[in-house]
Amino acid sequence: MDGGDDGGVQELEFTVEPFVEGRPGPHVQAAVDAATAAGGRVEFGPFGSTCRASADVMPDIVAAVTRAAFLHGATHVSLHVAESDAG
Repeated sequence: MDGGDDGGVQELEFTVEPFVEGRPGPHVQAAVDAATAAGGRVEFGPFGSTCRASADVMPDIVAAVTRAAFLHGATHVSLHVAESDAG
């Protein structure tokens, strides 16, 4: 799913709350798993995660992350999507 017709790569930065340092809850893990299942390459970080994927699948990843996080107890999800210069 990571290949696409438009060839562009986008980067999604996302943070799922509530945040507990060193102990990501099921709401965080569900969001990361959803991004991976939807075709993204996720780098899990201590304060947020970064996901890279082709532009054609990024809307699906954004929807999957949001849906999974809230279904597993998130109270807030912050998202930032941008074109990636590291295609």
